[in-house]
Amino acid sequence: MSSQKYIYYHGIPMPSEAHNTESLEYARNFSVEDTDVFAVTYPKSGTVWMQEILPLLLNGGDTTPIKTIPNWDRVPWLEEKRLAIVVDKLSSPRAMVTHFPYHLMPESFHTSKAKVINVMRNPKDVLVSSYFFHQMAKFLDDPGTFDEFMDTFLEGKVLFGKWTDHVKGWKSAELGNRIMYITYEEMVQDLPAALRRMADFLDRNLSEEVIQKIAQHCSFGKMKTNDMSNFSLVPKQYMDPDKSPFLRKGVAGDWKNHFSSEQLAKFTKAIRAEMESEGFSLPWSLD
Repeated sequence: MSSQKYIYYHGIPMPSEAHNTESLEYARNFSVEDTDVFAVTYPKSGTVWMQEILPLLLNGGDTTPIKTIPNWDRVPWLEEKRLAIVVDKLSSPRAMVTHFPYHLMPESFHTSKAKVINVMRNPKDVLVSSYFFHQMAKFLDDPGTFDEFMDTFLEGKVLFGKWTDHVKGWKSAELGNRIMYITYEEMVQDLPAALRRMADFLDRNLSEEVIQKIAQHCSFGKMKTNDMSNFSLVPKQYMDPDKSPFLRKGVAGDWKNHFSSEQLAKFTKAIRAEMESEGFSLPWSLD
């Protein structure tokens, strides 16, 4: 990985365009409030979707923030440079997203009552999405061929390290009723049902009408045309939508269009080997 493009923090690579030593230390020492809500994801697992969903669930469906504030300021990343700049503008309950592995969360997080929604996605789709993202994000290394990038991914030489390490850390987090697990696939399959679960978890009593309204505003088509959410505000020198749109497909199972049978066998064998000793099962078939 190109040293100028990444910063390594506790051995984990992150893009230096959005992170520096100060922002990472700021995150580690961040003062978490009991009312804070974090959406935790491995990259390319529904982060931007959660930046759309959380404000709407927390404010009863008021669409003002998603129409007027760019998503990176509306629901900032805990670990990125922007947080220190926008933190004072966040209204309570504050919503944030993070790609941090569990062991890097701030100390105050562990002693707080802050809630976490952990969104996981089929690693095969994560790989495909990440591959296209690397092609359009100029602040990341060129991914090479799909075959080469698969090796890079399985070795954990990608943003935020190994997918399996990230999942294992959060799945074994002992947070009791402070954490809710959901998959990207469940959200794709039935968004209103997923929103109801999230609203209940966040103690938000929302009417069916509001749930349906939120689901509509958080549809892929709606988000793709929302300049506050589709990353079109990012200058082309950082992200080139001509190479690949940031919001590309928003579907589950696109991996089937990209994996050869040999690649599938190799990928599933590697992921299985890393997960087989865990005390939980994954919701996707690893065949």
